[in-house]
Amino acid sequence: MLYLMIACRVLLAAVFAIAFAGKVRGRAAFDEFVSSIVVLEVLPRRVSVAAAHALLAAEAAAVLLLALPWTVPLGFVAAVGTLAVLTGGILAALRRGRQAPCRCFGASVTPLGRVHVVRNLVLATLGGVGLIAWITAGASTPHPAGVVLALVAAGVGALLVVRLDDLMELFTV
Repeated sequence: MLYLMIACRVLLAAVFAIAFAGKVRGRAAFDEFVSSIVVLEVLPRRVSVAAAHALLAAEAAAVLLLALPWTVPLGFVAAVGTLAVLTGGILAALRRGRQAPCRCFGASVTPLGRVHVVRNLVLATLGGVGLIAWITAGASTPHPAGVVLALVAAGVGALLVVRLDDLMELFTV
């Protein structure tokens, strides 16, 4: 369970770190991200702008909490909570027929859709699995080879998540 926890922890931290970096890599990227939230009209404009800032804070908090060994359980809870809010926002926008580009990781033009809901649900599930694995792993000492394998798996998983829009485009054309 220790290696499963490490893989879930690193995957979620990487996904949230890349998402954060993609949104703050420049003024234009941040403005496009805020605009995409406002266009969804899930919340009033002023609240949408505040929600964009809150989302950045939540992403940064999840990364920090997952990175520090003594806050890992809180990191999993923060990640799952953030993903739940994001998923709820996407579903609310889809029910209203609103579309905006997915600015989850920066400059994508793919509109938010069901694939993003499924992606978030899978990530939230991994957060829950990671938390359970953390609880059951106890104070085991990891073997370096197991850690390397967990890190590779997390890296591949994070890459697939971040490039999901491109992969979906490849397979739907």
